[in-house]
Amino acid sequence: MKAPERKQRLAVAAGDANPLAYVISQNDAETLAMVQAALETRRLRLAFQPVVLAADPDKVAFYEGFIRVLDVTGRVIPARDFMGAIETQELGRLIDCAALEMGLSTLARQTDIRLAINMSARSIGYPRWMKTLKRGLQLSPTIGERLILEITESSAMLVPELVMAFMDDLQREGIAFALDDFGAGFTAFRHLKDFFFDIIKIDGQFIRGIHRDRDNQVLTAALAQIARQFDMFTVAESVETVEDAEYLRSVGIDCLQGYLFGAPTASPGFAIDAKDGQRTG
Repeated sequence: MKAPERKQRLAVAAGDANPLAYVISQNDAETLAMVQAALETRRLRLAFQPVVLAADPDKVAFYEGFIRVLDVTGRVIPARDFMGAIETQELGRLIDCAALEMGLSTLARQTDIRLAINMSARSIGYPRWMKTLKRGLQLSPTIGERLILEITESSAMLVPELVMAFMDDLQREGIAFALDDFGAGFTAFRHLKDFFFDIIKIDGQFIRGIHRDRDNQVLTAALAQIARQFDMFTVAESVETVEDAEYLRSVGIDCLQGYLFGAPTASPGFAIDAKDGQRTG
């Protein structure tokens, strides 16, 4: 038995540790091992979800790429089962690197799409992530202007000054930035005016059922007004019904994303059929 495991078991036996905390710790350790193994064997995929124009939902503004980790049987392991455990670990940085690498490769192959890739503010300054970005930008001269980096509101608020400097450097390369889950992380407005995000994605908790929820209508209108004040493009997340989509369009939201327009899929609509050159999906 390894020393850390022996120490944990002795602590539980002696009553010095909360048994529930021990179980959670063990589950986290198993999760980390599972994700590590998936990284080492490249059992990773990107799933793509369309973000459509509110004024014309048949037109895709860009796609968002979601990292998918597979177990040994090929089953997708939900991100909620591991993201919390790896977020503060180096493993989280490696997942960000893998997602970026796959996203850049997709942009190199598909030269007529824009793609958003998620990253944590904790990956800013991580040498491997920056090397992955620089290498990927060299694949095609248009990749930078078609890449969108999404940073969650809560993540951005961890190190706002560092995020601002990071964004300023990469926006010079043509890269756009989206503030994900806007409204969920309580961004300090004194920072928001300095961030210069290109896109604001309004958190789904305000969007689901909005056509019949007056409180969420008021909150979403306020968030959208803030975005417009700072010349930021607005995206409503988690759009699931026609009624919600119609309401959001009526109040001037720019883009819509959600299951109403397509679930994340490894076989997205931008795939080209080699036989007849037509789009599939």
